[in-house]
Amino acid sequence: MKKFNILIGVLAVLVSCQSVEKKKQSEESVLETAEYASFGAEIQAEGAKSDLDMLAMYQQLPVSDSVNTKFSATVKEVCQSKGCWMKLKLQDGGEAMVRFKDYAFFVPKDISGKEVVVSGKAFVDMMTVEDQRHYAEDEGKSAEEIAAITEPKKTFSFEASGVLIKQ
Repeated sequence: MKKFNILIGVLAVLVSCQSVEKKKQSEESVLETAEYASFGAEIQAEGAKSDLDMLAMYQQLPVSDSVNTKFSATVKEVCQSKGCWMKLKLQDGGEAMVRFKDYAFFVPKDISGKEVVVSGKAFVDMMTVEDQRHYAEDEGKSAEEIAAITEPKKTFSFEASGVLIKQ
């Protein structure tokens, strides 16, 4: 009986240590997500590629091929109509056009300059003249600037299922 009581005591200590560790991990996760505002599907910031890594990946992708990934970058522009798209800065002056999966969520219109983490599908696209003009209109460009768009353009695109915006 004495051995049984000792065994129960040891098991109780082990279980309580695991509970403390799980509680610490849970608290760290809450702290990490507290520094971000989340939109769309729930995602985590860790493991995100840099904008430099994404530029290298985009440059190797053929048109119409895609890859599921997650990366962080700085917001360059946001749709001022609804927050239904954003452009992210990539190294060397490049940019990635981000739209939101199934048009299911939008981001705030005042996040230019903020760091974000996006998770979803990266692909290279040939943007039609019509789409370019539509986005130029959303950006508030003049009629002359919109009319000057006359050719399709190769773009780095991203369909985000989730977005984290650093507070």
